[in-house]
Amino acid sequence: MDYSKRSIHPANIYTLGSYLLFALIFCFSSTLLNAQNLDVPYVPTPQKVVEKMLDMGEVKKGDYVIDLGSGDGRIVIAAVKLGAYGHGIDLDPERIQEARKNAEKDGLENQLMFLQQNIFDTDFSGASVITMYLLTSVNKKLRPQLLESLEPGTRLVSHSFNMGEWKPDKRATVTPESSARSHDIYYWVIPAKVDGRWSWKINGADSGVSIDQQFQEIDLKGTGNSSGDISEANLSGKRISFKMTDGGATQLYSGRVEGDTISGMVQIYNGDEHTVKTWNATRN
Repeated sequence: MDYSKRSIHPANIYTLGSYLLFALIFCFSSTLLNAQNLDVPYVPTPQKVVEKMLDMGEVKKGDYVIDLGSGDGRIVIAAVKLGAYGHGIDLDPERIQEARKNAEKDGLENQLMFLQQNIFDTDFSGASVITMYLLTSVNKKLRPQLLESLEPGTRLVSHSFNMGEWKPDKRATVTPESSARSHDIYYWVIPAKVDGRWSWKINGADSGVSIDQQFQEIDLKGTGNSSGDISEANLSGKRISFKMTDGGATQLYSGRVEGDTISGMVQIYNGDEHTVKTWNATRN
């Protein structure tokens, strides 16, 4: 039989076309799904911005830096060169390989790691500094996890994108020489949880405050014998301070929050009498 002269049945052409169409749809869908799984498109952070981020985060020897969405690894590599430890997290295997090669070029392959992980399924509670270049929508989704899992005092630094209604403690703008646009950098400190009623004794008298908290912003009202004005309230990590004025007496409180206790000092100014006492408060 001369196969060169055989004709293809129309039904076979239809079947072959269906297979080809299915293959194209499958490939396109897989590509689309992979793109959707990568929450943030990869855009390298200019080196000048990297340096400013680490400076704002006060990265130093002994710190542990975790970079969320680490890309080519430049932030963690720069942190390790400052004496810190750390690792990067990225969902894209191509970026992970690139970061590992960059670490090898600098001879740092045994001093840092790059892990292919989803940032929402990652334990980063051991970090002293978190860096990120994500999107505001991703930052806001990640925010509860950051506030719950990180120790008060942990520093966060974000390139370009904020945390929604969580106001930054500091903000800076950098314009790299190689870039026509400026880059915003945001900085936060994880605050201790201080909301509730606190009580203590001063000179044998009951004293205390009720605290309303919104992230690191706190509003204090006196309770018990503390009926005076309260001002200059500040919360940074585990450190809390405020000024209480009642008549001619002024008390300056400063302490460290550890769970349901605050331990610190209070300066008391009452006319010509100036004294310093230890201060220990308990959450009721």
